[in-house]
Amino acid sequence: MRFTVSSTALSSKLVALSRVINSKNSLPILSDFLFDIHENNLHLTASDSENVMKTQLELTESDSDGRFCIGNHDLLEAVKGFSEQPITFDVDLSTNMAKISYQNGLFSLPVENADEFPQPQGLNFAANEIVISNALLAENINRSLFATAQDELRPVMNGIYFDLTPEYLAIVASDGHKLVRNKLLNIHSEQAAAFILPKKPATLLKSLLGKDGGDVTIRFDERNAQINLGDGEIICRLIEGRYPNYNSVIPQSNPNQLTVDRLALLAALRRVQPFANDSSNLIRFHVEGGTLQLDAEDYDFSKTATERMSCMYNGQPMSIGFKGSSFIEILGNFDCQEVNIQLADPSRAGLVLPSEQPENQDVLMLMMPMLIND
Repeated sequence: MRFTVSSTALSSKLVALSRVINSKNSLPILSDFLFDIHENNLHLTASDSENVMKTQLELTESDSDGRFCIGNHDLLEAVKGFSEQPITFDVDLSTNMAKISYQNGLFSLPVENADEFPQPQGLNFAANEIVISNALLAENINRSLFATAQDELRPVMNGIYFDLTPEYLAIVASDGHKLVRNKLLNIHSEQAAAFILPKKPATLLKSLLGKDGGDVTIRFDERNAQINLGDGEIICRLIEGRYPNYNSVIPQSNPNQLTVDRLALLAALRRVQPFANDSSNLIRFHVEGGTLQLDAEDYDFSKTATERMSCMYNGQPMSIGFKGSSFIEILGNFDCQEVNIQLADPSRAGLVLPSEQPENQDVLMLMMPMLIND
């Protein structure tokens, strides 16, 4: 079997696929890329047994169809350094060797039987389907991923929750202290359905999405999801379990309204946060009239910091504590000029919303307060 492929095209596909492969695998074959040549197209697959990524590219030439596996590390390291040029693979399945020749030389690598590579589990006939634009899915995964948990006792919190309802698609993430809820108002379904996408495939999607237009099709059942990206596909096992009722923790009436420049507040928090106690990371927000004051203190090391900034505030004077690093993450995952912070009292969750919602979306982030000693 002999085929020729562009070096840069192959390299970019292998780099993307390599993100799926674990450093340690239960099956040795999972350290390999699966090559499948069919009708002058090269179909590439990588897997860690729970997540499978597939992609394809057109070959310059090919003399026959066939399948084989080849180790990811040596091949990736070899082709990554090539300038644009044709690479020719001569694969002898009787000796299980591949000779790879290029402009100035050649190298050889062992290949393995493709039949040993595990096949992904298919979806059942009653799978649900979501069609969403590439850019919109990228935007919402980027906005949500930071809020997922790393909780062995509550694995359902370790992923992004997709909640499809007759009114909207909600994309939700929470670690119990902060929460992100994105409503996509132009995506809905008569039949309600939901799934929890684990962090790894969500991170893989984050690296692949947003590079072109078009739509992404997500098909899912109770156990697996199949995400079609046009020239690629991710098949992943979902997190099983019941996601908490996220709507029940979102306060419906926070009467104290604070509007402030997002980048100015973000910069101020970054300046005062180093002075907060390392263990609590507590920053006190005191708002009164048209002034927001941020205070951080660490009496163990005799450190304090205070910064004041102008804002628009409609409500009672209030002091409330928030975890500085989490608030910085929340502000960093908006892209609006101003944010609206809605507060009720120092013991209830605060809401952070963009001053202007994106088209056909309703974006909300929530922060649980921290106890402050007056």
